[in-house]
Amino acid sequence: MRRRRAEVREVSPDPIYGDIMVAKLINRIMWDGKKAVAQKIVCRAFDVIKEKSGKDPLEVFHKALENVRPILEVRPRRVGGATYQIPVEVQEPRKTSLALRWIIGAARSKKGRPVHISLAEEILAAYQGTGASVKKREDVHKMAEANRAFAHLRW
Repeated sequence: MRRRRAEVREVSPDPIYGDIMVAKLINRIMWDGKKAVAQKIVCRAFDVIKEKSGKDPLEVFHKALENVRPILEVRPRRVGGATYQIPVEVQEPRKTSLALRWIIGAARSKKGRPVHISLAEEILAAYQGTGASVKKREDVHKMAEANRAFAHLRW
């Protein structure tokens, strides 16, 4: 028997920028409950973005998120003993969650430099439509496109 669905918790806006997405970014970066450290990383990254681009870091961040959010993804489904990868549309909260995960993952995978610098570079790259996180989105879309023949098996 399945349990009830998890309640969606409200995330309070970030105290510095007053933005919910920034608060979610901070929460995703945070390790071992060290929120102050995560806030410093994000603030420093936003300072680097402001310095490099000369634009408002919040605007750059939101545009970068928009560029990384996926529209389609593939989900495995068993049909008659075979497992098919079926393309499905991504729900709104999951789009944001995946985008944040991919941006942070790409920033963390760059070894040998401070996290705030690599995070700022990844956000700027995503803003311009390049970078590892945007490539990840393109790969997910290609997978969905390649498996379009199985779309009729959607439930």
